[in-house]
Amino acid sequence: MTDSMQQMALDTLGAYFGYTSFRPGQDRMVDAILAGRDALGVMPTGAGKSICYQVPALMLPGITFVVSPLLSLMEDQTRALLAAGARPSYLNSSLTPAQQNTVLKRAREGRYQLMYVAPERLLEPRFLAFAQEAAGSAGIGVPLVAIDEAHCVSQWGQDFRPAYLQIREFIDSLPQRPIVAAFTATATERVRADIQQMLGLQNPATVVTGFDRKNLYFGCEEMGDKAKTAWVRDYVIAHSSESGIVYCSTRKTVDALAGELAEALGPSGIRVGRYHAGMGNDARRQSQRAFIDDDIQVMVATNAFGMGIDKPNVRYVIHNNVPESIEAYYQEAGRAGRDGDPASCHLLWNGNDFRMRRFLIDRGDAADEALDDEQRAWALQNRYRLLSQMEGYCNTTGCLREYMLRYFGDEAAAEHAAAAGAGSAATDDAEGCGNCSNCLMQFEVEDVTDMARAAVRYVATRPMRFGKSLIADVLHGGNTERIRQMHLDEERGYGELSSESVGRIKDIIGQLCGRGYLATSQGQYPVVGLGPRAVEVEDEAFAFTVKRRASKRKASARARRAVDLLREEAELDQRPRVGDDAELFERLRALRKEISTELEMAPYMVFSDKALRGLCRLRPQTREELIQVNGIGEKKADAFGEQFMAAIEEFESEHARDGV
Repeated sequence: MTDSMQQMALDTLGAYFGYTSFRPGQDRMVDAILAGRDALGVMPTGAGKSICYQVPALMLPGITFVVSPLLSLMEDQTRALLAAGARPSYLNSSLTPAQQNTVLKRAREGRYQLMYVAPERLLEPRFLAFAQEAAGSAGIGVPLVAIDEAHCVSQWGQDFRPAYLQIREFIDSLPQRPIVAAFTATATERVRADIQQMLGLQNPATVVTGFDRKNLYFGCEEMGDKAKTAWVRDYVIAHSSESGIVYCSTRKTVDALAGELAEALGPSGIRVGRYHAGMGNDARRQSQRAFIDDDIQVMVATNAFGMGIDKPNVRYVIHNNVPESIEAYYQEAGRAGRDGDPASCHLLWNGNDFRMRRFLIDRGDAADEALDDEQRAWALQNRYRLLSQMEGYCNTTGCLREYMLRYFGDEAAAEHAAAAGAGSAATDDAEGCGNCSNCLMQFEVEDVTDMARAAVRYVATRPMRFGKSLIADVLHGGNTERIRQMHLDEERGYGELSSESVGRIKDIIGQLCGRGYLATSQGQYPVVGLGPRAVEVEDEAFAFTVKRRASKRKASARARRAVDLLREEAELDQRPRVGDDAELFERLRALRKEISTELEMAPYMVFSDKALRGLCRLRPQTREELIQVNGIGEKKADAFGEQFMAAIEEFESEHARDGV
């Protein structure tokens, strides 16, 4: 791409979005698209994928189609682009037939630069006819088709949607093939290859940015169901001024937890919302809108509140139950801290969570109805595979960040996390990655070779017969009715580990499974068999060690990181201060809320929290100074700049009079 084209891209970025440079990976995606190449962008949530197709769409003649899976995402992105001065539209089932006709009429007239559309609509006769007309020699032109959440096309992922299989047929039906750009936040190498094949990407420029979200703290804690509720309640109270999401595995759990939290937190003025597929469309939409508009502080939801939640200032995400996969967890947890500021992701889990997940897997998925028997069997197997990797995450005593990064194939970042954590089990000062619960926890290394041998030897004589709990009971020497009925108390191995607790034996069995010495079957009630490394157990050199918590968690680096962030921002502007930035921030936030309510848009669509902090730091007095604030483009400067500069001037005058 020419230097002039690159400069035009930067000018477009600045004019509409208020940024002076692209984030890592964005520039390469934009360059590829503007050069006429297909592209595949694999970027974590919060990396700014939307910019990668929005900037080219605003530069290229004609209309860009953006395939998006969620109505709410289409509406939010359309509103945000309108606020930035662009000409977007969307076409989905929320519009009446008359409204859809109006949108298509205006599109034919060339009024729109982008159109968001659901995958189910692509082959609908009326839309297909419009698209083919637009892409024809006499049409307005279709330079680009962008596919958001592209992993939905792959049966190897956790969010497979049969409707995504229509995308390639749609593209192939157009008279002139457009550039095709696909985007996903979480994709393993296997999923990436599937995306390329299923969408028919032609020699795509593939951009994989690092998956490490360094501003996110990851915590993982095992606790009972009642303890979870108390933990969530206390956490939300302690963070009452922040926006957060609490994910639950079932609708019933959402309703129960939301009710308990609302009752407990109501007196504190903390509003709680809920969201799941069992609610009506209007109720879901109202709940989501209230959250995005900062009218409620915490949302309790199922994974139906996952993809497409575009709210930059979510400060925490809590999983009250285990998600179905690492992909799902990383994507949902990634809703936190999209503005780049420190945020927290907590996973609370216990054995009941995995039993519930296995039940849900066995019950099947609505998407499976479109599959044949062989494909359904394969999908079932794949879901169990994904869940077992999630179980490994919960049980690991290593760095949580490293575990996820290795899963996604980000070996460089994983090695960095591992190197940073070297020696953390043996020294008091090492902090590992410094931003996950395992690396902030002190561990002791313990040799449990004899226990490991006993467990593997017992399973070797009875492979794929018993589950972890029963094996642990037998090795402990339990006197349960089931053991007596099956005469397991009369067999070799009974009571061999009687000095150890059942829970401890069960934990060792779990770690043996995780490291390949044992293996578990799939299904709601998994049984234990030998793993590929079982033969190593009889080797004289075999040793098996585990790490055990030795002390309470050290002071979190997150607080220090947040202090450093504020200090760095303050140093960027040396102009003498009057008043306090925190006080001014709250005043500007109140003004933002007032403006957003009047204009019926989300507060972040006026200015982001980061832009508000930039205003506090720079305190602009002119339009030229205003557009120097990161995130404030020309359109927003013209629309809202005077009101915010007036508020800043008033604030400084008040404090000057007070002698501050």
